[in-house]
Amino acid sequence: MILHKFPFGPFETNAILVACGTTKKAAVIDPSYGSTEAICQKCSELGLAIEKILITHSHWDHIADVYELAQKTGAAVYVHSLDALNLEQPGKDGIPLIFPIHGMEPDMLISHGEQLMIGELLCQVIHSPGHSPGSVCYFVPDKKVLFTGDTLFEGSIGNLHLPTSQPEKMWESLHAILQLPQDTRIVPGHGPDTTLARESWLSRAREIFS
Repeated sequence: MILHKFPFGPFETNAILVACGTTKKAAVIDPSYGSTEAICQKCSELGLAIEKILITHSHWDHIADVYELAQKTGAAVYVHSLDALNLEQPGKDGIPLIFPIHGMEPDMLISHGEQLMIGELLCQVIHSPGHSPGSVCYFVPDKKVLFTGDTLFEGSIGNLHLPTSQPEKMWESLHAILQLPQDTRIVPGHGPDTTLARESWLSRAREIFS
């Protein structure tokens, strides 16, 4: 598996390039503001072809470059149905936009348990509501890598005080993540990578963050 992170935009949101080393087929997770050029340059260097754009959730800092990247690559855009409207109409979730963002209709609506292929890499969709209704994580079981968006960070979780946040559902989402292997690598939407084993506080998340 090929994996590169591109922290871009005012919140240094991680745009993530994931590719199959065998087929050179690639996906981009959450193309953040200003990340398109750097992602395309890296793909050119490595001979990768972007076929999918995978959205963990539709907050504006995670979707700012979706339209531009889709136009440049022809990649299909995937998002959970509960966050699709905000992808089509950025700001519909009540979070003010710092700058205009071009909305677009997704090509595919995804749901919990769905399996996607990135070349020969199997990627499982884990619905993880809490930070937003349609938040998802993407899990590559063969590599024990979990892309968590804003559900889980090193030492913290996503903001639960936003207009569409659902705090009660976050605890269920974190419990589901805890069932994964403890050596799973966590690649979040902001900040550095971690592992489930390092985040020993997770079982007490409700107590800590309520």
